[in-house]
Amino acid sequence: MADTYVKERSADGRKDLRYPPAPEPLTVPVYDNHAHLEITDGPSTGSGAQGLSLTEQLDRAAAVGIAGVVQASGDIESSRWAVAAAEQDARVLAAVAIHPNDAPVYAADGRLDEAIAVIDELAARPRTRAIGETGLDYFRTEEPGRPAQHESFEAHIALAKKHGIAMQIHDRDAHDDVLETLTRVGAPERTVFHCFSGDDAMARIAADAGYWLSFAGNVTFKNAQNLRDALHVTPLERILVETDAPFLTPVPLRGRPNAPYLVPITVRFMAAELAMDVDELCAQLAANTLEVYGAF
Repeated sequence: MADTYVKERSADGRKDLRYPPAPEPLTVPVYDNHAHLEITDGPSTGSGAQGLSLTEQLDRAAAVGIAGVVQASGDIESSRWAVAAAEQDARVLAAVAIHPNDAPVYAADGRLDEAIAVIDELAARPRTRAIGETGLDYFRTEEPGRPAQHESFEAHIALAKKHGIAMQIHDRDAHDDVLETLTRVGAPERTVFHCFSGDDAMARIAADAGYWLSFAGNVTFKNAQNLRDALHVTPLERILVETDAPFLTPVPLRGRPNAPYLVPITVRFMAAELAMDVDELCAQLAANTLEVYGAF
């Protein structure tokens, strides 16, 4: 069962671990393109000591117009959890991968090839619709671990192509090398920059290459003008929305647990930023999600 959590997020430095109240529901349903529902957000949250169950998460999301969630992964255990969740509930699709910050750990243990082989097996399951999250992270991984990141990234690109599914990229402080790798190796047909972190110049490059840009709650942050600039130059047919839950809770709820049911806050912010009707943006976001991942 996918209700057993894989990880627990540390509560250090956060004062309010209560889940926020539900926002006003969206009229036109959308999807959360990227979440980590295998992570419980502290013992004091949700309906009990274990936080929100998978069903509770999805029911709360459905009640405000979130029709489904793409459950992302970062290691073998969370990838197996993602597949189990997707097979348990039709509102979930799975993305499986070894996270770039975990790749050097597997490599140091001599297990990277074995881990990628497991991802290969999980990618063949019908409810697995993406390889993710994979990519490069130069913020948390220093130079000695980066060759393993590159090896893992290229192997994951090959898996997405092999299985004909999408790929979700984690890119932190590695924009140029991520773009260079995609150009050199050849990107999968459906490539998504999860929690896009570049600027308007990078957004133009990514969109021109046919990639999708997924915006998370940090687009609402005061110091994230680069993300708002990127949003403005990205064609509507290339935009996705996500939570990256339990992280990146949108303003004005920063510091509290994030969850798919909070997507409407980010969507309404994006619509206001783009001077768009909310329903029109929702319809486009939903169509984009289904184009990338297929029907739920």
